[in-house]
Formats: sequence, structure tokens, C-alpha cells
Amino acid sequence: MTIPEYILVALAALLAGGINALAGGGTLITFPVLLAVGLPAINANVTNTVALLPGYLGGSLAQFNDLKGQKKRLWLVLPAAVVGGLLGGILLLYTGEKIFSDLVPYLILGASLLLAVQDPVRAWLLRRAQAKQTAAGGSALQVGLPAAWVVLPVGLAAIYGGYFGAGLSVIVLAVLGLVLEDSITRLNAVKQVVGLAANVAAAVFFVFRAPVLWPVALVMMVGSLAGGAIGGKLAGKVKPATLRWMVVSIGVVVSIIYFLR
Repeated sequence: MTIPEYILVALAALLAGGINALAGGGTLITFPVLLAVGLPAINANVTNTVALLPGYLGGSLAQFNDLKGQKKRLWLVLPAAVVGGLLGGILLLYTGEKIFSDLVPYLILGASLLLAVQDPVRAWLLRRAQAKQTAAGGSALQVGLPAAWVVLPVGLAAIYGGYFGAGLSVIVLAVLGLVLEDSITRLNAVKQVVGLAANVAAAVFFVFRAPVLWPVALVMMVGSLAGGAIGGKLAGKVKPATLRWMVVSIGVVVSIIYFLR
């Protein structure tokens, strides 16, 4: 890669870090840019997964206090997330470059659609939680279905996360909201940890078995961290919904371009 290409990747990571801090969907910026500078699809995906790990860690630490009292749930979802993320990473490498490249436009379009429904999903989960709380006479929400029911859907979502990952947070939050009865804040905290665990598992596998382009990954890590810090300071000044729809539009356009190719 040339110096201008490194600068472009760094700027994409900076933008993605800010977008993730404000609205989510940063992968829809960085992944197409990595493809645009000439990285093969699997190399781009693997490098992107490793590079964006600090962002997942930051999100999990930010909601650490909301995980209090959820130890039993974490013992269920974390192994499922780790195994799923590992299986997704293995599936990616054994899919082969040709098949994954053919899937790229579908994956980008699917991730864009997931990002588009993020707000409706959150609103539905909030209404559902409020309805359950009202039915319970205003008492604290408790788990409705057996907690173990969450293991399989979380594991399946984590497989997708290890394979591609964009839009994973929407899938996991919806799954948690369907199975568990709790506040949206506490479920969102569990979602953060699930995303972190799935991506760490996939990233560790990639480090030992996949062609991670470390110079690119390190540049992206720095850019993503800086972008996240800037995004945090801009919170409240930028409407997340507006930013989210911009990212969705970019993702749809990029997917159309790849479909036409």
C-alpha cells in the first residue's frame, strides 16, 4: 500500500470510530475502503475485525456498571459468543476468497438494512419491556423464559459476527429482548459484551491462522480510538439518527456498486 492509501484508511477508521460512538455502523465505512485500496475481501474482513476490537472493548467498559447482577446471564452468553465467533472465523477462512467476494454485496446490503432497523428494534424492545412492567404492577422486571434459551440464538448471532460482523449488535439486542425480560439499558450492556467476546474469539483465531495486515490494522486502531474520543465529545451535538441514515445510504450505494460489478 502507498502512503496516500494508508492516509485514506486512517481517515476511514477515524470516521468509523466516531460513527460507532454516535450511532453504530462504522464497519460499513472501513470495510469498503479496505476493498477500494486493493485488499482481497477476506484480508480486508480479517484486518477490519482485528483493528476494530478496541471499539468493542470501549463500549463494554462504558456499560460495565449495567452488568451488575447479570452474572448468571454472562456465564450463559459468553461461552456461546466465544464459540460462535470462533466458528464464524473458521467458516470465513474455509469459505474461500471467491465465495466470500461473491457474498460481499449481500453482506453489505444486509448490514445496511440491519442498521436501518436499529431504532425500530430498540423502540419495540422498550415498549415490550414497559408493557411487561405494567402487567407486573410496576415491579422490577424478571427473566420470563428460562435464561438458557438465550444460548442458541446468541451463538448463531456470534457465528455471523465472526464471519462478517456488521450489524451484529442489532441482531444480538433483538435476540436478548425476545428471550429475556429486563430494561433496555441492561440488555444493551449484555449485548456489548457478547459483541466483544465474539469478535475477540474471531480475532484471536485470525491472528494465528489468517493473513492479518498488521501495518493497516495498527493504523486503523489509532484512527478508530481517536474517532471514538471525538465522537464521544460530539455526543448531543450530532443527531445519531441522521448519521445512521447517512451510513445506511453509503452502505446501500456501495452494495449496488458491487452488485453491478
